Amino acid sequence: MDCSRFTRAPGKRFRLDEIDPADTGRFKGKSDAREPTADNLIKLHELHERLYADAGKGLLIILQAMDTAGKDGTIEHVVGAFNPQGVTVTPVKVPTAEELAHDFLWRLHPWAPARGRIAIFNRSHYEDVLVVRVKKLVPAAVWKRRYDHINSFERLLADSGITIVKLFLHISPEEQAERLRERQQTPDKQWKFLPGDLDDRKLWPKYMEAYEDALTRCNTAWAPWYVVPANRKWYRNFVVSEILVETMEGMNLRYPEPVANIADYVIPEV
Repeated sequence: MDCSRFTRAPGKRFRLDEIDPADTGRFKGKSDAREPTADNLIKLHELHERLYADAGKGLLIILQAMDTAGKDGTIEHVVGAFNPQGVTVTPVKVPTAEELAHDFLWRLHPWAPARGRIAIFNRSHYEDVLVVRVKKLVPAAVWKRRYDHINSFERLLADSGITIVKLFLHISPEEQAERLRERQQTPDKQWKFLPGDLDDRKLWPKYMEAYEDALTRCNTAWAPWYVVPANRKWYRNFVVSEILVETMEGMNLRYPEPVANIADYVIPEV
């Protein structure tokens, strides 16, 4: 599959109302995507092995979405294909008092991946041009400058050997309502139900406007954004796995050369 259909050329605006969150591509149902997704997960495991062995490049995966869109599910079902020894997952939460005393990107840099490793941000620095904007936590003059700061930060990482892939999991408000009701009514999911999520839901149009601006202003050649239709969890997982395979195959990862004359070594008996 050509993953370019999920992104836009830098400078071209993302319009979320033109992207169907219920899209399932060429698949008629979940069973059709099962084998291709499984094949991709096998590829990701091998590509991660090459990334670790290469040790000259890293991968940063950024997940953004409205509540219930499936960030945790994506980490479990797709990112779970990677060797956990080489992956860190950072849930980016409300900043602490110490973090607020610094610039908004200060806390992010230590969480970026080392070369040879993969880092996942579950939410990210984009919260500082999303929730901060929608809830008016800082003046507009402040958050409007942050797009350029974000692009520069991501360019620094890219210039340091880190490949960045940014995924917006796109669901409809109707699908979110169904998932919120499921959380509300299912005993082993009720712990996920937060009244604050309902407050954010009331601000849906403002969030979509903020997302469109962030996706457009920070969609660069070195850190592209992809909008993943996420109403169907199985299709979300397939698309994310496709994007990650395409991204990692494009990193030209190679195993190091073996020691010279490797075949001449004799394994001693013990």
